Amino acid sequence: MLEDFQPKSMLVVPEHPVAKAKYPVIDVHTHLASVFGRRRAPESGGPSPEAVKQLDQIMQWMDEINLQTLINVSGGYGDDLKRNVEVLGKYKGHYANCITPAWDKVQEPDYPKWQADELKRGKDAGAIGLKIAKTLGLYLRERGKEGPLVKVDDPRFDPMWEAAGQLKLPVVIHTGDPDAFFKPIDRFNERWEELANHPDWSFYGKDFPPKPELLAARNRVIERHPKTQFIGLHVANHPENLDEVSAWLKKYPNLHVEIGARVGELGRQPRRSRKFFDEFPDRIMFGTDATPNGKNVPQQDLRPPMFQAYFRFLETEDEYFDYAPSEVPPQGRWQIYGIGLPDAILKKVYHNNAAKLFGMKTI
Repeated sequence: MLEDFQPKSMLVVPEHPVAKAKYPVIDVHTHLASVFGRRRAPESGGPSPEAVKQLDQIMQWMDEINLQTLINVSGGYGDDLKRNVEVLGKYKGHYANCITPAWDKVQEPDYPKWQADELKRGKDAGAIGLKIAKTLGLYLRERGKEGPLVKVDDPRFDPMWEAAGQLKLPVVIHTGDPDAFFKPIDRFNERWEELANHPDWSFYGKDFPPKPELLAARNRVIERHPKTQFIGLHVANHPENLDEVSAWLKKYPNLHVEIGARVGELGRQPRRSRKFFDEFPDRIMFGTDATPNGKNVPQQDLRPPMFQAYFRFLETEDEYFDYAPSEVPPQGRWQIYGIGLPDAILKKVYHNNAAKLFGMKTI
């Protein structure tokens, strides 16, 4: 059976595992709120002792592998955001939070102004960015669950995008998903195994828009709001075509990208990826999409081995190694190659590009 097939490479090649990042790392894409969002102490409503213990453990090994800051993009809004800022703020700069939109209020007549004003309240509460999930474009519908999908470039959100720019809150945006998720789940789909395990991740058929349409709508938003800085998550969600992403970066000076959960894509095209980093050294950031105990997506489980695979990809020229610490490659059955970035670019990707955008200290 395919699920039992776990071949071991017979190649004999130099190996240079990287236990600790060469420079302090800012991870712009993590989901820390899951640690304590569903585990609260009943007497106080705050994080449970188990959740606090896990945050303490994460902070300890962050120092060991040179992770300076994890940005929690699942910060929520209102009271949830305040709670997340309070809990994570106790860890001396190790954690930060992004505000998320109130999708449940979209149908309300005063939503555009309310949401724009909520960004100001969120920044005052301690948020350093605005996170837009793929909910916008793929899940959020008019009239609850019955109406059509709300488009990414719906004008109701224009006040929100403008407010983010005025408040200097970078917009961390996830639009679409891997190309394979928009294709039939058949023998030609290179992520068949992943989609067979998670059929609900497929956006093929039904009334889901084609992926190019989603990305075009996102790009129209970026173009309409030139004073707002956008970070396209997952290499602007098109690492399968770096020529196209490069064209976007050239066209939109307010667009940046991060590499979360996409070293599997970047690492199987090392020469093109290295050219990409060489061409845009000031626009690419380190990210992982990591979640503590991420059982559904083991390649993004927030533990040192996951980060160390990223470090090896960025820092070495090793050949044909695993992109995730799991027995079966979670995204596709291939290996990756390191791109051996020079120190000048590595320092920017690991730290300074994010530090400049989020108002942190550079190194």
